[in-house]
Amino acid sequence: MAFRDARHIFQRLRNGTVPDRGLEAFAVGVERHRKELQRKLEEVKGGEGDVKFLRGGYGCGKTFMANLVVHDAQQRGFATSFVVVSDNDLHFHKFDELYRKVVSGLSTPACAQGALGDILDRWIGGVEEGLTALGVSDDDSSFDARVLQKLDEQLVALTGGRAPADMIRVVRRVFELKQSGRLQDASALVSWLSGSSNVAASIKNLAAVKGDISSTDAMAYLRGILEIVKSAGYQGLVVIIDEAETILRMRGDVRGKSLNAIRQIVDAASSYPGMLWVFTGTPTFFDDRQGVKGVEALHARIKYEEFNGVPSLRQPQLALKPFDRERLLKVALKLRTLHPDLAPADAERRMPRELVEQLVDAVTAGFRGDVGVVPRQFLRTFVNVLDVLADDPDQNAHGLLGFEPAALTAEEEAVLAGRKLEEPPASDDFGGAGVDM
Repeated sequence: MAFRDARHIFQRLRNGTVPDRGLEAFAVGVERHRKELQRKLEEVKGGEGDVKFLRGGYGCGKTFMANLVVHDAQQRGFATSFVVVSDNDLHFHKFDELYRKVVSGLSTPACAQGALGDILDRWIGGVEEGLTALGVSDDDSSFDARVLQKLDEQLVALTGGRAPADMIRVVRRVFELKQSGRLQDASALVSWLSGSSNVAASIKNLAAVKGDISSTDAMAYLRGILEIVKSAGYQGLVVIIDEAETILRMRGDVRGKSLNAIRQIVDAASSYPGMLWVFTGTPTFFDDRQGVKGVEALHARIKYEEFNGVPSLRQPQLALKPFDRERLLKVALKLRTLHPDLAPADAERRMPRELVEQLVDAVTAGFRGDVGVVPRQFLRTFVNVLDVLADDPDQNAHGLLGFEPAALTAEEEAVLAGRKLEEPPASDDFGGAGVDM
């Protein structure tokens, strides 16, 4: 593993958050689930469009698994986008807000964030190379016009003629502005195409567009973005929607519309070939009447089933198992070999397996034996212990095992207090209001 990635992993774990990269180095106990998600990526790579739901309680590693999907997707040539559901700046039923989050969060191996501009450049570059391969000189006075014609033809053909006219005009104008050296104006138009509502009217006038991308048109724009992504040489687009259970905290009418929006995405998924949506959510989100179960059309499509306690991994909901003692121990032993400032042999000598086991047991005991809820707290503590050993070559690890859990989340505090971990929201009826796709 690269030294830079190891530093990133340990910095994120110190903060109690999931690393953005390097996850595969300590992904243990999820091999079968990862294989299923890789199978789904291969299906989508072959031209399918689909949705997968990661189901698990607090501490099961849903966000970890979602980030691992991003890693595996990019390794297979996909562009990705990671969206966290928020009741502040993302009302899920408003597709213009969803579109903005997805497109502004586009990521590729070449561009970690805000990759739309780079993707457009790659697509346009491919069109230019295709023309020169046919013998058209880029010094020809008609070369730019022929590039524009090809861009139009591809976008119309690949979207079945459903690409919005404004989208085509903006793509054309971005190319023309770049050719004339007006890079700042071109970048501003790319921001508009990413869903930004802060683009000046003077910039919009350059492409003869008015207003912003609307909720009604947003999914048509997303179809166009998907085809541009594929035309730029990527296998498709994987969109992660993390913490879908946040929808349960929203007002009843908003919650109902948001759940219906998910139902529409599920229904339309097959018409977006090369695109995979991955949602994460708690069992309460899927099973409570205030959640998925309250929208019969959605529940019927994605319901979770077990057969004598054994679930199929290929069904729409992929159930993640809570951490157990053995899995937590394996993760710790993996991390012990990765610390950027401790040689693996030194780490093993100074923090032997039996001490790691004692630490697992000590943290678990602090949480009433509930191993499933402790990974975040345990890993932060374990990383801090390794940091102390790295900072002080004379420190004895045996003296570091007495600690009190600190900086707890509400969920962790609930476990410590013996309260039920997940409480469904107060009953609040909502109408089956839908949104247009």
